[in-house]
Amino acid sequence: VQLQASGGGLVQTGGSLRLSCAASGSIFTFNVMSWYRQAPGKQRELVAQITSAGITNYAGSVKGRFTIFRENAKNTVYLQMSSLKPEDTAVYYCNYVSRSLDYWGQGTQVTVSS
Repeated sequence: VQLQASGGGLVQTGGSLRLSCAASGSIFTFNVMSWYRQAPGKQRELVAQITSAGITNYAGSVKGRFTIFRENAKNTVYLQMSSLKPEDTAVYYCNYVSRSLDYWGQGTQVTVSS
């Protein structure tokens, strides 16, 4: 499975961005796709995840501001980020898990200026 993430960039505090991650290759029907992020000097953390059935889970720090959704026909997951804060600055990584196999995208930089 290959994951291609896009959509990062520079935005001001309070702004919005949408990240996309397209999966290709041997995609299984039942899977979980997630967004993680890693800020400089910090550990990678889960931001949001969504199952192939549409069940979602969010980190407390982004709940109410970020929305994860997916288009199964396109094997693509999105992360709509609103009300961005400087502390959201990080490299965001897409993750795909299915049948105990775990894949990562290349990461996309999100920078929120104050």
